[in-house]
Amino acid sequence: VQLQASGGGLVQAGGSLRLSCEASGRTFSSWTLGWFRQAPGKEREFVAAFSWSTVSYADSVKGRFTISRDNAKNTVYLQMNSLKPEDTAVYYCAASKGWSTTNVYDYWGQGTQVTVSS
Repeated sequence: VQLQASGGGLVQAGGSLRLSCEASGRTFSSWTLGWFRQAPGKEREFVAAFSWSTVSYADSVKGRFTISRDNAKNTVYLQMNSLKPEDTAVYYCAASKGWSTTNVYDYWGQGTQVTVSS
């Protein structure tokens, strides 16, 4: 099983990025797919998650980020708008067999760097 995240980069504050995470090795249509991030010197934190019936966001990204998924492509996306310097982090996608907004996920991607300049 492999999760491949992409789409990170450098953007100015107020800009947008869309992250993608393609899963391979199994079908994740019934699993929870999530995004987490880790800034330098900080713990990894929850960003957003999407199961077949539930969507959840961290308070810090509500109204700015949107998680979506394409089960046919086994891919989860994170559309990030109105980016702020404090959104700078390595973003990780992950897959969980059950619903979770904590770090307890079964599979993790390799991470993609997002840098927001002020």
